[in-house]
Amino acid sequence: MNRLRLFRLLRRNNNLGIRRSPAFEQSVIAKVMMYIGAAFAAIYLIFFGVMFAMMANEDADLGVVFLILPLLLLMDFGARFGVQQTPAMLMKPYMLLPLPRHTIIETFLLSSVFSGWNLLWLCLFVPYAIITLAGGATFLEVLCVVLSGMFLVMFNSQWYLFVRTLVARSLLWWLVPAAFYAAYFVPMITDDKWHLFSKFADFLVDDLPVWVFLPFSLLLLLAFFFINRRMQFRFVYEEICREEKKEGAMRHVSQFTFLERYGQTGEYLKLELKSILRNKAIRSRVFMSLGLVVMLVAIITFSDMYDGFLILNFWCYYCFSIYGLTALVKVMGAEGNYIDLLMTHRENILSLLRAKYYFHVAILIVPFILCIPAVIAGKFSMLMLLAYAMLTSGILYFVMFQLGVYNKQTLPLNQKITGKGNVENGLQLVVELLAMFIPILIVAILLLLFSETIAYIVLSVIGFVFTLAHPWWLRNIYQRMMERRYENLEGFHATR
Repeated sequence: MNRLRLFRLLRRNNNLGIRRSPAFEQSVIAKVMMYIGAAFAAIYLIFFGVMFAMMANEDADLGVVFLILPLLLLMDFGARFGVQQTPAMLMKPYMLLPLPRHTIIETFLLSSVFSGWNLLWLCLFVPYAIITLAGGATFLEVLCVVLSGMFLVMFNSQWYLFVRTLVARSLLWWLVPAAFYAAYFVPMITDDKWHLFSKFADFLVDDLPVWVFLPFSLLLLLAFFFINRRMQFRFVYEEICREEKKEGAMRHVSQFTFLERYGQTGEYLKLELKSILRNKAIRSRVFMSLGLVVMLVAIITFSDMYDGFLILNFWCYYCFSIYGLTALVKVMGAEGNYIDLLMTHRENILSLLRAKYYFHVAILIVPFILCIPAVIAGKFSMLMLLAYAMLTSGILYFVMFQLGVYNKQTLPLNQKITGKGNVENGLQLVVELLAMFIPILIVAILLLLFSETIAYIVLSVIGFVFTLAHPWWLRNIYQRMMERRYENLEGFHATR
């Protein structure tokens, strides 16, 4: 079997695997929403392509697009976490077949290089090429710019695979992309006159011929293609072949005895804490959320990048809501591993929901403390922090806990790099988007009607009312879950 036929066969098998998934109907909804998002992305890319082309014609230099491209590629890098899997996640079923294993890796890497997501970037480069050609640029110059840009986008897909695979092994590998992007963006933030950045920009746009970008971008793409080829094969082979380590006797077990006074709810609070301490998939969400909050607060405190009033409100709310958005969007997913045991006693699930709610309310103390430097710097106010903490504990958690009624896909507790993709369903995506942007819309409306102080007080009161009402809406969620318990049990069993 030649490589082209193998490529087509593996691609067809991957599509069939998606269609045979128990969550296929949910995935279809997610796909439709992804297509809608891709349409909006295409519109934005066309707009940027036209704008950059007009700048290039005005300055008579085609290299202008490469000055702004790193920022767009950073946004593309973040977006890939929701749309692109690593080859390691896809190749495990083929490792025991009589097929050349490096060829299997190569076919999945080529799929990521020539994916529809990468081809979407033609919406930026094609308008750029047409307008610059009309502005007097030569065909060869424009061709070099388009090919270089597409090679850089393809390199970005391989860079994402490289980072995603390493991060799955240890969260410390996040330091690699942090250092990579800091090399470009830190001079823009720390240098008041942008002296270093402006010198780099002048060299990039004025002194460097555009044809130089073509071999440079192609070498980057090829280098990371072969790095990924070697790394993906090595890590997957090690994971499949190695034996599980036998742990010796545990030296210390956290008891959290101070929670015993709260009865069954206290026991489930212990379960929440121990799940974070012992399970890699759950623990990684906590550390990633904490890292994002620290990074955002540092940027807001020590730079003027986000000094706009509305954007400061958005990031303040995001600091409080990020952990709830990442953890509660799959509420009951981790419990799907042992859901049968939870169903053995009456109102066990209600006690679990109550414990989850108390835990997530208590953890809001962490972003509140982390945001204090921004308050000292004059970017946030204490009333703003209180308003968004109340808004998160009240309205956001009220909305996110509703997903407990409909979630029926088990979340692996210790997900490996060959684990399932665990694609979110359409309802989760809708709820995440609404929970992220609707509160900011409410804030904007309140600020139009009232002063800033009154708006934050109104937000605090609304959030406090929903927080006090949690016994009633948690019981309502529990009753609706019990009405769907057999359907949800079937889903949890099928996705273990």
